[in-house]
Amino acid sequence: MGQRIVTGVVAGAAFIGLLLAGGWYYTGLLLLLALIGYWEYARLNGQRWTRLDVLFGFAAVALIALPKLPFEWELPSFEAVTWVLMFILLSATVFSKNRIQLEHASVMFLGAVYVGTGFHYMAVTRDLEHGIFWSALTFFCIWASDAGAYFVGKAIGKTKLWPSISPNKTIEGALGGLVIAVVVGLVFAYCQSEWLGYGQAALIGLTAAVAGQLGDLVQSAYKRFRGVKDSGQLLPGHGGVLDRTDSWLIVFPLVHLLGLLTM
Repeated sequence: MGQRIVTGVVAGAAFIGLLLAGGWYYTGLLLLLALIGYWEYARLNGQRWTRLDVLFGFAAVALIALPKLPFEWELPSFEAVTWVLMFILLSATVFSKNRIQLEHASVMFLGAVYVGTGFHYMAVTRDLEHGIFWSALTFFCIWASDAGAYFVGKAIGKTKLWPSISPNKTIEGALGGLVIAVVVGLVFAYCQSEWLGYGQAALIGLTAAVAGQLGDLVQSAYKRFRGVKDSGQLLPGHGGVLDRTDSWLIVFPLVHLLGLLTM
């Protein structure tokens, strides 16, 4: 637990510092995390990162995750990147004479979209007007949901939420996390009522809690299927990048797709 706390404090302080700095400091961090996350994903699926088709997956993750380039070149569209990656991965099954199977190509394609899109919307959120506020709001709602679900579950949790996937999670904890996330959203609205209405804040908190906990369950189900406890060992006591960002990867795209940060 001591190692977990130290790692959390140091990593959290560094992350928040780069978030406040913004620009390519923060975008560069997100790009690095996206590439490490995709590497963890490939390794979990038994795919060597040195294989050519996996390297194309890394390139696609980088192009999807980046909101813009640091020089005067225009990024290809999401549709172009995903179609080219799909074509390359499908072609790899032909040229490898099915040593690279369709199932492997499909899994790597899914991972590139999953990881790249999640980090893309984190970067986009920081680039909004008042981007620090919107990023902090979303992160704090996610973290409040996580902490609330844990502590409420420990205190009064009795009814298992989904024991076959995550045996320690409870319905009481999940509801507690939802309530606390909504309260955090309302606190942000109180502090900056000219930017954020109370209804919008409650919806962001609700979305962060429900989608965030679902993102956590998705990762738990996936790791259980693969027979591993953590996606990696980058953060002592916390696991890998995907272990720490599973909620983020779902919540940030969803709040944008629902238009909750632009009302």
